[in-house]
Amino acid sequence: MDKFFDIFQLTNLAFFLAVFIGWTLYLWFTQGVNPFALGAGKKGLPRLLELLLFPWLVLWMLASIMSVLHVSFHPVPILLDPIRAGLLPAQILGVLMILAADIVFVWALISFGNSWQIGIDERSTGALVTDGIFAFSRNPTFSFIDLYFLGTFLVNGTLVFLLFALVTAIGLHYQILQEENFLSNRYGQAYQD
Repeated sequence: MDKFFDIFQLTNLAFFLAVFIGWTLYLWFTQGVNPFALGAGKKGLPRLLELLLFPWLVLWMLASIMSVLHVSFHPVPILLDPIRAGLLPAQILGVLMILAADIVFVWALISFGNSWQIGIDERSTGALVTDGIFAFSRNPTFSFIDLYFLGTFLVNGTLVFLLFALVTAIGLHYQILQEENFLSNRYGQAYQD
């Protein structure tokens, strides 16, 4: 059964990267949209925190790949000790959460259309998106990330993935507060509604 979870995680990571890179290239080359706005117009700690998003994501992906491939080199071994002793129901719940995350992610990208970007770029904002998945959630992309990271923890059951999930959730909450403030100022009552 462990082989299933390993293959699932690798396949799902490949799916995520293909959709993410594919959508980015589509926007860039066919629509002339640069969706990368991390740190744009920010200074100091807020800029640093946004710019750390990609290295954090890469570190999480490396940890995921190392776990799936059962790589024996571990700089901090205790972080890879199981904390929920391979409970199959938890692993199945983790798979379901990751699959739900995939649906949320793809639906969010479709709903965003050309307005999708990573970070806040005050110079080039699209129209306020209120349909599709945004009719149900203000932050579907962040919900996707939280579901994916928590699901990965449940599948693997190690402290390192719990820490990734917790730190990511805290970081995303910080980003949500900034985006809500920006969107409220930019779109006013339409955003509040």
